[in-house]
Amino acid sequence: MKKNHNKTQKGELFLYGRHAVEAAIHNPERNKIRLLLSKDYNEEIKIPSELFFSRLNKEDLEKLLPPGAVHQGIALEVKPLQELDIEDIARLGDSKDKSIIVALDQVTDPHNIGAVLRSAAAFGADALIIPDKNAPKETGTLAKAACGALEIVPLIRTVNLVRALEILKNHSFWTVGMDGSAGINLSSLNLPNKCVFIFGSEGDGMRKLTMQNCDFLAKLPISSRMESLNVSNAAAVTLYEASQKLKII
Repeated sequence: MKKNHNKTQKGELFLYGRHAVEAAIHNPERNKIRLLLSKDYNEEIKIPSELFFSRLNKEDLEKLLPPGAVHQGIALEVKPLQELDIEDIARLGDSKDKSIIVALDQVTDPHNIGAVLRSAAAFGADALIIPDKNAPKETGTLAKAACGALEIVPLIRTVNLVRALEILKNHSFWTVGMDGSAGINLSSLNLPNKCVFIFGSEGDGMRKLTMQNCDFLAKLPISSRMESLNVSNAAAVTLYEASQKLKII
């Protein structure tokens, strides 16, 4: 029976935008269902022979996507990636001499999470951890903001962030909470070879219990003309600094 091209099946979603779609196409762990191109899409793209694809009018393509989606004329229907858990990432850390992991506390905007994923991929981080409560599921919006990084860096959801940090500590990770009121700059901190960097939301920061479970608190020095950085910008600067200190990239 031919699939209805105007309907997404249960448990499936659309990724859209050239970088997000191309990364998913080339990810062997991603279960891909169908590729849709607008009739005026003329970018070169290598389509696997086994992947069904068709061309649609721009209006028909947009009916399948969220309102206002910047799709660039390309969308890919997929199944969500298989989720790893914190123990999987802890074991990955055991196999490496150096490792960086990112954790977000009270960050719920999919654009911010996607942007942090992008920085995590760029600077060699092994995973991004987010609390399951109030965090967005895997969506086209998050994948578009991640610009392909969703296919590279595992996104780990945890019911209890503090417990997840404790598990990583038991696997030789040290936890570094990034907080604007900390007494030491990140550049002055002698980083251990395995670090988890924790970022709170732009408004509320980290929760008190999360902060209490950090081995170190550090800050990024910024001009007094600005009160703070957006969490995705802070993560990018932090990960660059850490990747250089630990010689990860």
